[in-house]
Amino acid sequence: MRLGTAIAPAAGAVNAVDDVVGQARRAAAAGVRSTWFGQVFSYDAITLATVVGRAVPEVSVGVSVVPLAGRHPLLVASQAQTAQAATGGRFALGLGLGAAQFAEPVFGTPHDRPIARLREFLTVVRSVFETGTAAFEGELITAKPPMPAKVAGANPVPVVVAAMGPQALRAAGELADGTLPFLAGPKALANHIVPAISKAAEAAGRPAPRIVAALPAVVTDDLETARRRVAEQTGFYDTIPSYQRIVALSGASKAADLAVVGDEELVAAEIRRYFDAGATEVVVTQSDLVGTTDQLRTWRLLGELTRNL
Repeated sequence: MRLGTAIAPAAGAVNAVDDVVGQARRAAAAGVRSTWFGQVFSYDAITLATVVGRAVPEVSVGVSVVPLAGRHPLLVASQAQTAQAATGGRFALGLGLGAAQFAEPVFGTPHDRPIARLREFLTVVRSVFETGTAAFEGELITAKPPMPAKVAGANPVPVVVAAMGPQALRAAGELADGTLPFLAGPKALANHIVPAISKAAEAAGRPAPRIVAALPAVVTDDLETARRRVAEQTGFYDTIPSYQRIVALSGASKAADLAVVGDEELVAAEIRRYFDAGATEVVVTQSDLVGTTDQLRTWRLLGELTRNL
């Protein structure tokens, strides 16, 4: 079992990269040993993870997640291998199907057949990581590099998928190393996510999958501010059918209901519920909801829990 935190540049930061490196150093000093970075339309998450991994050798780094839209698996595999070599094997690649509203309107690429695209994408990156090349021609993706695609010094990169639906979980179990669900509570994990991906991995002869549960949480006494801000930050997910489904399966009515806001005892108890439900790792997101003081307080709790795991 592992614990980690998601890190993003602070609003108003003069330099996003310097800010994130500073946050990662503070998290590491508090005892956090796993850091994750989300992909947005500004900075590149894999590059950011690489920089942090070099600057803060105490932590492992991962991206949560890189959407498939607008990206080719050969290019992502090159980035991921470079990150793996740069960090001495402490990098994990998170991939996601993405949302329709961020595909065709933004990149001009259709969002049809997302599961088929996911399967082909995973097939190519796995081939590159394991053999150093690919010779793939699918229905949606072609990948035939005319020269070696292996990065010297890069071990095969672990791949987790932000899979929550049955078909995506099946693909992740068969072709990836695990899943990285967000806003999937203990009930959804135990009853739907863990059994589905574990069954698929076993049938494919693959090891037991990593279950990296991303949990919005913050240790704070300012409950009103934290709850208001988490509602603002997660309200978008209430408009996406896949998240509506997983939130409902978690026994909640909206995404913000799954956030954990309170003192150390409450947050620690909720984290344990995720491990009890089958998570192998818990990554705390939204720890910056109230401010840097409570963010550090949250990281110190993660460090303490890490030492006691």
